[in-house]
Amino acid sequence: MFADLVGQPIAASQLRGAARSPVHAYLVVGAGGTGTRQAARGFAACLLCREGGCGECSDCRRALAERHPDLAVFERVEASISRAQIDEILRLAVRPPSEGARKVLVLVDFHLVAQEHPRLLKTLEEPPASTVFVVLAEQVPPELVTIASRCVRVDLGAVPAQAITEALVAEGTAQDVAAALAAASGGRIDRARLLAADPGFAIRQAAWRSVISRLDGTGATIAALTDELLGTIDTVLGPLEERQAGEVKVVEERIAQYGERGSGRKELDERHKREQRRVRQDELRFGLLTLAGAYRDQLVTDGRATTRSAALVAISALDATGEALVRNPNETLLLQGLLVRLTEAAEGAPPVGSALGR
Repeated sequence: MFADLVGQPIAASQLRGAARSPVHAYLVVGAGGTGTRQAARGFAACLLCREGGCGECSDCRRALAERHPDLAVFERVEASISRAQIDEILRLAVRPPSEGARKVLVLVDFHLVAQEHPRLLKTLEEPPASTVFVVLAEQVPPELVTIASRCVRVDLGAVPAQAITEALVAEGTAQDVAAALAAASGGRIDRARLLAADPGFAIRQAAWRSVISRLDGTGATIAALTDELLGTIDTVLGPLEERQAGEVKVVEERIAQYGERGSGRKELDERHKREQRRVRQDELRFGLLTLAGAYRDQLVTDGRATTRSAALVAISALDATGEALVRNPNETLLLQGLLVRLTEAAEGAPPVGSALGR
């Protein structure tokens, strides 16, 4: 049931146990790429299987493929979960199961439910006996604490590097390459797999590490470096777009056979856009961490006070840039502002930092 849930044995064990005598609602909390969706699928299969999760029956296979009629997965199609989606969740929650004894409703990205969460509170507290909610969230903001208190919480941590390495090796990646990708994944198995399919990883890493030696104090160099670094990010989308094209093909075949209604094409398109945005942000964070590592190497290898001072200022600027990414800034302006600050640090200029948050 949880073969796709990499490096989360405690969570898998909790969910297996919970499936034997389930309550009305569960909250699975974990950062993107740690396996919340995989955990939900495995848990749903256990709940819908007449044997409690045999892994072989039609109920298990359809639940793991998210095609079971008694499993409904709600993904946001806008910036946050919409009023219309909440209406549909409430409607399905009170309907009886189609085939078995239970219905499972999986709510994805619930930390982005915005102002609609109070309408769900009553149903989450007292759903029909046959309905089980599985709520997925990257974090629990203050406005969702009340809802979280009505759920059994299961936490997923970052996937251990060793678990990621073992998974990549099992999928055909060389041991040394798998270890390097695991270290660059930030504890996310989805990112590690994406990097494993991307031959440009080493090139991008080298490009970011070369920034220190290439900054010469000119605006032309800053502009050229910005274009180059953002260009390397574009290349990583290739493997993702290939995988997404396969998913689109499956949906189009389903539409050809059964029609557009209920195909999930709109939801798939929106998910693909979110995945591409996340990959770009992941790549920027990877680049910032790589560059920070290069500056930390300077701290170790160069004992001069001026070098150490410049490196510390640079690392601080890189941290601030990483924090600014959560606001979805213009990538070009953000990177140019960073490179200006790194140039000033190397020249010993006083801190400015105002360009980092734009």
